[in-house]
Amino acid sequence: MAGFILKRILSSVPTLFGVLTLVFLLVRVVPGDPALAILGDNASEQALQAFREQMGLNEPIWQQYLSFLAQLASGSLGNSMVTGDPVFGAVLKVLPHTLQLTVFALFIGVIFGVPLGIWSALRRDTWVDYTCRLVSLVGISFPSFLIAIVLILLFAIEIPLFPVISNPEDTVASSLYNLVLPGMSLGLIMTAFVMRTARSSYLNVSSEDYIRTAKSKGTPRHIIIFRHALRNALIPIVTVVGLYMGLLIGNSVLTEIVFNRPGLGKLIVLSLNLRDYSMLQGLMIVYAFMVVLVNLITDLTYGLFDPRVTYS
Repeated sequence: MAGFILKRILSSVPTLFGVLTLVFLLVRVVPGDPALAILGDNASEQALQAFREQMGLNEPIWQQYLSFLAQLASGSLGNSMVTGDPVFGAVLKVLPHTLQLTVFALFIGVIFGVPLGIWSALRRDTWVDYTCRLVSLVGISFPSFLIAIVLILLFAIEIPLFPVISNPEDTVASSLYNLVLPGMSLGLIMTAFVMRTARSSYLNVSSEDYIRTAKSKGTPRHIIIFRHALRNALIPIVTVVGLYMGLLIGNSVLTEIVFNRPGLGKLIVLSLNLRDYSMLQGLMIVYAFMVVLVNLITDLTYGLFDPRVTYS
């Protein structure tokens, strides 16, 4: 397994390098002058020139790119153009909030999506199946920010059960209480994807020969479902969960903005408005690394459900 992990990490290097290059170019094609955005409209031309000189913004683009790569090679994400604080420190401050939101949404998606998908498959072409398929279609079609707004209207304004603004608290109970609505807005999307995949995967597995053999031998139904069918149906589900973890991380940007919740997404929007190139680059790198890490964990998880999987 160690060799497999090393091979996957090495194969991810070109992907990360391509993402880093794309991020570097994209943040520089965003309209607006970072010096003017940071110093303000009343800044003198001398102050603007001094700022550009200090930050290296007046250098050729290729030279800025080489400096960017050298900075990453030294293990640093640089300093914010606005505050001068290390980008890595700012990321560490808000990263736990984004991880809490993503993990909570993933938990909701798996806990509700897998049972509903299996139930839909077991009740194929009945009202249960049609209802589950309709709910999953709605969940996939609606964007996360729209679901978030609907949840706020229903459960924060009409029925004031949860706060409109999600502020993480010091205690675990308060943090979970503030996490319910933003977590549900992302979790419903994850539930829809997992539900559809679980249904399709279980229907494919249930038609296999070993399932028919188990039925002909008089094996109890619950053993066929949970020991034989479900375990083999989990491989596509694990794949979908791993793939859509990136979707959850991306949708967390909009969710954090709607609920005014601290996190990487809110920090990205703030950095974009201020044209803080260093902060934007660092945040995009963290997002790319998280997606690569999730894909690696997904590949390693296959062996837990299917012993035929070999790491080579």
